[in-house]
Amino acid sequence: MTGISGARVPKLTQTTAVLAMCAVLIVVFSIFLKGFLTLGNLFALARNISILGILALGMAVVVIGRGLDLSQVASFAASTAIAIILMNSGYATPVALLIGFVMAIAIGVLNGFLISVIEMPPLLTTLASSLAVLGIVRTTAVQHYVVYLSKGHDEFLRLGGNIWGGAPISILIFAATALVVHLFLSRTVIGRFVYAHGDNPDAARQTGLPTRPLTMIEYALCAAIGYVGGVVMVAQTALMHLQVAESTIIFDVIMVVVLGGVSLVGGRGNVMSVIAGTLLIGVLLNGMTIMDMDVQTQNIVKGIVLLIAILLDSRLHPRDEETSKQGD
Repeated sequence: MTGISGARVPKLTQTTAVLAMCAVLIVVFSIFLKGFLTLGNLFALARNISILGILALGMAVVVIGRGLDLSQVASFAASTAIAIILMNSGYATPVALLIGFVMAIAIGVLNGFLISVIEMPPLLTTLASSLAVLGIVRTTAVQHYVVYLSKGHDEFLRLGGNIWGGAPISILIFAATALVVHLFLSRTVIGRFVYAHGDNPDAARQTGLPTRPLTMIEYALCAAIGYVGGVVMVAQTALMHLQVAESTIIFDVIMVVVLGGVSLVGGRGNVMSVIAGTLLIGVLLNGMTIMDMDVQTQNIVKGIVLLIAILLDSRLHPRDEETSKQGD
């Protein structure tokens, strides 16, 4: 579309609309909320959105491939809890983190196998694996929900610290993860296969794409990226509380992904969509915290926002018969 002068008018996308809403929200909060536009609060905001953003990047890979992973939070909670136990037992930090990383990937591959080979619905499969993983870890290794990291791991804990006058390192990890996921989705063959798989699974299968291994890769990546978020969380708090898997974080992650423009029908969205959704939800949560809203009220607001995001997604990207078959 061109104007009278011939200049091209950029098309308004869901991502740009969300960024505009975020800008409006920042202006409103800056005017009416005392303490919002302070350096300390902005650093706290950056620290809070970094973990949520990292988790959303992993979820986006699965959603673009027309899936959904409700086990992501349970996966990183269980894997990082095992890594902490190994670190406390004397294992070298890189070895313990690597074992946790492998465990997270194994959970993701198992999810992908059940969904693509056994042909179980993603929603129920990942919900069941979430309960199973959490139950196994609680029964065998963590009876009291919380695992504390013992003293002597100062180098690791620096990942959860600050640099440059208070800027959290976690926001740099989020940025680096976003760059890697962007390059994967846009510059690699497998990344383009993920879009093709999500856009039309039948066509992808008929053209010879290995959709079953591809599904396993998507869920493995979701779990692996989620594990990165879990490691950052441990570095910030020096503990892992398994009740995080029973919280509403997974719905916050889905809300970020869908709100930013990653469609639940697959094949649409990118890293910029995730960043936009993360910023909006992060600013919203930060504002509600400053307003001292209770948890129930915050959950009501988040629920309404999630419903609006799903409604918007269903209007912009109508579901087809294949999506209905997946039980989403």
